Amino acid sequence: MTGPNPSQSAAEPGPRAVRDAAPFVSVEGVTKRFGDFVAVDGVDLDVARGELFAILGPSGCGKSTLLRILAGLERPSSGRIVIDGVDVTRLPPYERPVNIMFQSYALFPHMTVAQNVAYGLKKERLRAAEIRERVAAMLELVQLSRLADAHPRQISGGQSQRVALARALIKRPKLLLLDEPLAALDKKLRERTQFELANVQDSLGVTFIVVTHDQEEAMTLASRIAVMDAGRFIQIGTPGEVYEQPCNRQVADFVGKINLLDGVVERRGEGTAMVRCEGIDAPIRIACEGEVATGASVCVAVRPEKILVSRRPPAAEGRTVLRGVVFDLAYFGNLSLYRVRTAGGRILDVSAQNQRREAARTLEWDDEVYLSWEDASMILLLE
Repeated sequence: MTGPNPSQSAAEPGPRAVRDAAPFVSVEGVTKRFGDFVAVDGVDLDVARGELFAILGPSGCGKSTLLRILAGLERPSSGRIVIDGVDVTRLPPYERPVNIMFQSYALFPHMTVAQNVAYGLKKERLRAAEIRERVAAMLELVQLSRLADAHPRQISGGQSQRVALARALIKRPKLLLLDEPLAALDKKLRERTQFELANVQDSLGVTFIVVTHDQEEAMTLASRIAVMDAGRFIQIGTPGEVYEQPCNRQVADFVGKINLLDGVVERRGEGTAMVRCEGIDAPIRIACEGEVATGASVCVAVRPEKILVSRRPPAAEGRTVLRGVVFDLAYFGNLSLYRVRTAGGRILDVSAQNQRREAARTLEWDDEVYLSWEDASMILLLE
């Protein structure tokens, strides 16, 4: 089976992580029960100092509960939380070096931007001069200096998100937790804000843990991702590892678009396997390094962007080549998505970059086409 297991990937810090001998945040065997329901089930996790880490999963998987446990808003049923070498499992939220930014920014409508950012410092009774200095520096960092005197109703959603971020960071937490931080923004603004958020984190060096159900958001923001389902981590790795080397069918299907072909291993070769897949006329040759027995049920996975579509037959050396008919299509401007029915009746999704500036579509419904992809582009999954 290809793809790393969670324990292997967790030991490799990502590009934004500061390499450190000891983890900055350790989650050790944490379980949370609500009556008979297990929301978090024996989770282990190490996060490096200065890392931007994402927990990715569908609604109800336990990711927000785990975030609340880290913040001290929930107490685990078992296990412990260690932050910067200190066991904080039983500490209340206000005694932890942690701040949390919720999906709802909850800005005070009667306060200006600067007053919202300064609120936490005023509660700590810092000197007025120090508060002004720190607020000015934080607003400059999030590029909101010119809006210091504006009220929340006068600023945009993206600006509100940055105000909430500044308010969370100004108290200089060692760890910032973010719960679906960009969910309230429209697509274009969300994409731009992802880079701004990552740049702020990189500038300050504060450790961020983000929970989200948005795969693109997790992959853009994070140095490493933990894919979570039913209270457990299924896979932990860099965005590239999780996308290109999913550890099982569940991760492959959840992260990005993918074609999943169920099949049976017909025969084994040196480092390869020939797999007979449903709806595909000829066996598919795929690299196979592990122990996969002839007759084993497997799943062959290939991403839509790895598949080339053409009217003419491509070279077959080192590639899988199929014939088919365009069953459906969609134009997205930068790319086109084709759904192609193979001769065996299987429908495959194919995405093609629109590199030329043409209004007319290259392919139409019912066009006969060839699909091809490199043998190395496929993933063999055993579960």
